[in-house]
Amino acid sequence: MPTRSPLKRPDRPYLALGLEGSANKLGAGVIRHEIDGSSTVLSNVRHTYITPPGEGFLPRDTAVHHRQWALKVIEDAVTTSGVGMHDLDCICYTKGPGMGAPLQSVALVARTLSLLFDKPLVGVNHCVGHIEMGREITGARNPVVLYVSGGNTQVIAYSRQCYRIFGETLDIAVGNCLDRFARVINLSNDPSPGYNIEQEAKKGKRLIPLPYATKGMDVSLSGILTATEALTHDKRYRPDDPPESGAEEDYFTSADLCFSLQETIFAMLVEITERAMAHIGSKEVLIVGGVGCNMRLQEMMAIMAEERGGTVFATDERFCIDNGIMIAQAGLLSYRMGFQTPITKSTCTQRFRTDEVHVAWRA
Repeated sequence: MPTRSPLKRPDRPYLALGLEGSANKLGAGVIRHEIDGSSTVLSNVRHTYITPPGEGFLPRDTAVHHRQWALKVIEDAVTTSGVGMHDLDCICYTKGPGMGAPLQSVALVARTLSLLFDKPLVGVNHCVGHIEMGREITGARNPVVLYVSGGNTQVIAYSRQCYRIFGETLDIAVGNCLDRFARVINLSNDPSPGYNIEQEAKKGKRLIPLPYATKGMDVSLSGILTATEALTHDKRYRPDDPPESGAEEDYFTSADLCFSLQETIFAMLVEITERAMAHIGSKEVLIVGGVGCNMRLQEMMAIMAEERGGTVFATDERFCIDNGIMIAQAGLLSYRMGFQTPITKSTCTQRFRTDEVHVAWRA
């Protein structure tokens, strides 16, 4: 017999505004929880801080971007939703994890709106936001979650009102690894370095051996990044095009390195996800986070899942990449369970683990 959810059906529609700004995406979205238990996305607006090729984004500059764009992004989200600020039940914001200065900028905006319109605040864990939005959009019931983004790499499963981390990166996140290599080979940051790595990898034809570092349920990615970067100084490396026909055969290009880096990292992620599926007896995998948009990762995960008689769930870039609507979804679930964040405690934190959150709305 399935356990009854502690989250009661709403006696009226509930509305929430979600604000996200933990990294270089500033997002705002309005969601409505319907009387029948479903959710409706009323708006989902985002603006990205893009730096020149070869450069990352610094916390201070990213925070300035968020402050400059906050009013327009929120105004667009509220206007598109067709509801007014006074109609909202709560205002949700990313409490963490993330980059300190951007988080503070968005928390300040959330506090201001809360005081201006006399609406309760709800601080949300960024990772839980990804999971809850993924579950809502795909319909996955109790999946093993692979959370892959610029700042996080975790394999997660739900148990007893907690999203428990089965495995994670021991050093850098997968998105950070791909982004940093994109900077090494001077790929554009528009729309994102990870996306451009994916497109470049499609042109690759040679699989180059790279360090494969799974350690139990965990992975290590700093070594493979260092090794791949070192290959760009190899005498066989041809940055752009291969040699003319009849010339040397022992060479590799940037596309080959992108292809090899992706294949090796994704194989590691598939391995630890499969272990988690075996451990909890699940037939479902849900991929969330910005790197979850990668079609090759979804393809490799689908092959593994099909061999186990399972299914892979993933969303498109509207919901994979950081967005305000996922914060609204997780925050409104918390709010309906009676949780609010007092203004005096509406802080943010760079470190906020997924397994620290009490998932009160699930049985």
